[in-house]
Amino acid sequence: MTLAFVFPGQGSQSVGMQSDLAARYPLVEETYAEASSVLGLDLWDLVQNGPAEKLNQTINTQPAMLTAGVAAWRVWRDSGGKIPKMMSGHSLGEYTALICAESLAFTDGVHLVRRRAELMQAAVPAGEGAMAAILGLDTQSILEVCSDASLIGVAEPVNFNSPGQTVVAGHKKAILQLIDLAKGAGAKRAIMLPVSVPSHSSLMRQAGEVLAESLNATEFGAPTCEVVCAFEVTAYVDAADMRKRLSEQTYSPVRWVDVIKHMSAQGATSIIECGPGKVLTGLTKRIDRGLSGACIDTSASLTKIIEGEEE
Repeated sequence: MTLAFVFPGQGSQSVGMQSDLAARYPLVEETYAEASSVLGLDLWDLVQNGPAEKLNQTINTQPAMLTAGVAAWRVWRDSGGKIPKMMSGHSLGEYTALICAESLAFTDGVHLVRRRAELMQAAVPAGEGAMAAILGLDTQSILEVCSDASLIGVAEPVNFNSPGQTVVAGHKKAILQLIDLAKGAGAKRAIMLPVSVPSHSSLMRQAGEVLAESLNATEFGAPTCEVVCAFEVTAYVDAADMRKRLSEQTYSPVRWVDVIKHMSAQGATSIIECGPGKVLTGLTKRIDRGLSGACIDTSASLTKIIEGEEE
């Protein structure tokens, strides 16, 4: 079995996440305490008790999901889990991957994703940005409806999640029109997502460029394994490359289908989702049925993966 690890991003959070893992492994709460000292808030209390509205605020969600991924990784390693052949992450999950590959210090990562979230939230006035999920249209059809909708505002594909599942983002008025156009083009579903920040669209360019200042002031080192950049689908090379691409990543699409295909082509046979939820595990199955997938989200799932690795 050749392992690749992937780390989830915004959208996989939920109140009460990782409670089962924390009940068995003190490392989980210790990791949240470390992040809390950086943020100046009790992150574990927010994650366990909510309210959901506060957890779902971008400035809280991003550091919470980063911490959750790192906590799961630390438990994996403490339980005897091996370093995988390669890693990647969906959106902010790339920061988690770089931390777990020892390129970026955890506390520096918490600082960076909080700053990233603040800049993304401020980039577009409240109520003017939107994202939507389009199901059942091929890539060419997506590009065509985006082109038509862009006549009244920014409308771009930003997450190529799986065959037939693409997320679009841009100005709210353009995305609303795109939804109608997508339905007319034969989409099975076209639904607005409950977020106001049009992540990974060109509207985030200024946020990414300002974030570069913080990235340039942060130390990055060589990774312990290959970490795949999800918008270029190539491995991060060195500190300068990491700073440049993490800035550009803010306003570049997540090519998740290509990431999973790349991992498979490089010899990965099992994709482990490290963190809460099973979103990426579900996408893996839709992208390549020849890959096995599992998620480290409970103590039972962790034990099952460890035992399977030892067989």
